[in-house]
Amino acid sequence: MRRLLVLPAVCLTIACWGNYGPLMHRGQHGMGGNGLRPFICVGFAYFVVAVLVPVILLRMRGESGRWTLAGTAWSLAAGLVGALGAFGAILAFAFGGRPVYVMPLIFGGAPVVNTLVTMALSRSFRDAGLVFYAGVLLVALGGAGVLSFKPQKPTRAHHEPPPARGAEAHEGAHEGTADIGHSDAGNAEAPTTEATDGSQPWRIAAAVCVAALSWGSYGPVLHNGQMRMAGSRLRPFLCVGVAYFLTAVAAPWMLLTAMGDSGGIGAWMPDGRIDGILWSLAGGSAGAIGALGVILAFNAGGKPLLVMPLIFGGAPVMNTATTILAEGTGRWIGPPFLASLGLVIAGAVTVLVFAPRPRHVPTKPIA
Repeated sequence: MRRLLVLPAVCLTIACWGNYGPLMHRGQHGMGGNGLRPFICVGFAYFVVAVLVPVILLRMRGESGRWTLAGTAWSLAAGLVGALGAFGAILAFAFGGRPVYVMPLIFGGAPVVNTLVTMALSRSFRDAGLVFYAGVLLVALGGAGVLSFKPQKPTRAHHEPPPARGAEAHEGAHEGTADIGHSDAGNAEAPTTEATDGSQPWRIAAAVCVAALSWGSYGPVLHNGQMRMAGSRLRPFLCVGVAYFLTAVAAPWMLLTAMGDSGGIGAWMPDGRIDGILWSLAGGSAGAIGALGVILAFNAGGKPLLVMPLIFGGAPVMNTATTILAEGTGRWIGPPFLASLGLVIAGAVTVLVFAPRPRHVPTKPIA
């Protein structure tokens, strides 16, 4: 009967992680493009979900396993790399990236990193087959295609009279990224720095790599924490929430203070609007609830070989659909971009399915 809960838990994670990027992107724009304040909101929301929920469940019904120093250290480290991944995604948006292609790149790269880190820890590189490496190649080719064919708004010169071209270009060069909540600006307004600043795509790519490397390392590191807590899942998740608070709330707050940022109400709510805070809190909650959904799927009897490919295959699709609906970018998404997105998803699923499994070597009895 419990196995019937696997699919709903997987769908919960797909919905949450698939909407994480669009929610964070909107929250960041609601705060004037600032990167640290949305990061603080993410950390606070993750702390609330990842600490309160495990505490309540542990008190209500308990769980097998126990607290250990090594397990706590590994789980805190997992929370650290998870928070760094969230910061990488926020940086990608701050550099002008759009959720429609930033998040699929992260979702495609993270499973590859996850598998490579797991293989390194289990020393199973020799067991990897050609199909596995073909999956890695698909992710790389698809990622390059996603960046090359990312949807962008056509230049206004194609739609406006020639005399207005200079003014439009001058205005676009200084307006940066616009709030996607506005009606006209929200229709797939791609940051002009993507078209005019040659270094910006490389900054986006670097931020995506930080997120993929961090989130890809999250699973193996957290798994070590779980194993060192005798298989407990809620205790390590609680530690992740504490680490998120330290990394994504306390540290950025101190950094803002050191930079002389007054942190007044106007800085958090530009023009007196609270929507930036609310969207960022929603993004952080989506990330934490998605992680909780993975735990629920495993506790219901779901196998990682089935659960994770479904999640990393479905989340990019959900992300793309949400972004198209929110920004109205459907008309500018061409077949090459969709084909590249398909390669990323297919490669990520292939890597997860055909990753070498750790060998269980029977231990010899002590004489």
